[in-house]
Amino acid sequence: MNSGEKLYIWQADDWPTWRFDLQTLAGPLAEVSRAQGVLLGRLADVGLALRDQASLAALTADVVKSSEIEGEVLNVESVRSSIARRLGVDIGALAPVDRRVEGVVEMVFDATAHSAEALTAERLFGWHAALFPTGYSGMNRLTVGQWRDDATGPMQVVSGPEGRRKVHFEAPPAHVLPAEMARFLSWANAETGEPVLIKAGLAHLWLVTLHPFDDGNGRIARAVGDLFLARADGSPQHFYSLSAQIQRERNDYYDVLERTQRGGLDATEWLSWFLGTLLRAVGSAQSSLDVVLAKSRFWQRWAGIPLNERQVKLLNRLLDGFEGKLTSSKWAAIAKCSPDTALRDITQLLDLGLLKKSPGGGRSTGYALVDQVPAMSGR
Repeated sequence: MNSGEKLYIWQADDWPTWRFDLQTLAGPLAEVSRAQGVLLGRLADVGLALRDQASLAALTADVVKSSEIEGEVLNVESVRSSIARRLGVDIGALAPVDRRVEGVVEMVFDATAHSAEALTAERLFGWHAALFPTGYSGMNRLTVGQWRDDATGPMQVVSGPEGRRKVHFEAPPAHVLPAEMARFLSWANAETGEPVLIKAGLAHLWLVTLHPFDDGNGRIARAVGDLFLARADGSPQHFYSLSAQIQRERNDYYDVLERTQRGGLDATEWLSWFLGTLLRAVGSAQSSLDVVLAKSRFWQRWAGIPLNERQVKLLNRLLDGFEGKLTSSKWAAIAKCSPDTALRDITQLLDLGLLKKSPGGGRSTGYALVDQVPAMSGR
């Protein structure tokens, strides 16, 4: 950047005086609030065990998809196991503890289950240290548990091959971070008058703009947004995943962020996008709740049928929405058993009437559930 050139909102003379058109946002705010109320109303009508299952599904999606946005793929079973241990939910055999997974889960849990607690530098440092327990991101050594120092140059968001890099955004220099983060945290912990959902969107945008860490800024910003959303819900349990919806719309996410960070301090466009994405996230949670209720009805229907651990695991995978065709070879790989054992498991379920052969055929036979007992939507 040339001296005196103002490309980014943090360089504005009135930074960070956020502005937004509340009249434009009133409709989206009302829609989201209504959708949240409908979802929480449905959850109030089911038992504690099903609420825990719904929370398990939402938190698993949140952890997995927030990492996917940054290009990091976590083992879904390890994530589910880690969250299930914390929720006290019985999901059968638990996956081995994964140190990387544990750190991300700890951050998300702290943000949502302890949303009423003050957001402090020490708390953010703890989240950052949990994300990078080895002090490395890939092969790169990080400054962990403290603000970045820009020792290797300015913090930039770039794309493209070496020699043809495009700079999408450059964050404020490291020397201003202590003051900038103190100002952000003071705002975050004060009663500042904005609707809570607006504050969640502004907090996400503000923290992404400051990019205060060497790595993990997107995940931490989304966790901060989740903290404010949990405050809006007034519940320590989390039943929808904004991160999962952002992952579905990640190109739009980056585009609107870049436009906003290169524009003025009017955040109306960003907040409109944020609220729309949140509305779609709550809608997806309704579908996830349908799956949880369908699973409950399925197991109620087949209660008393003697099944082994492998069969329970694979039936639950089908109930959760198995991608592609389930074959005996995939069964063997997922259940970690021999092909002969997999075929015996499947044959028994065919005889019991729980599974059926999928139409189509081809080189390998596929299998599907006979009946999932449709759930009532209530929407």
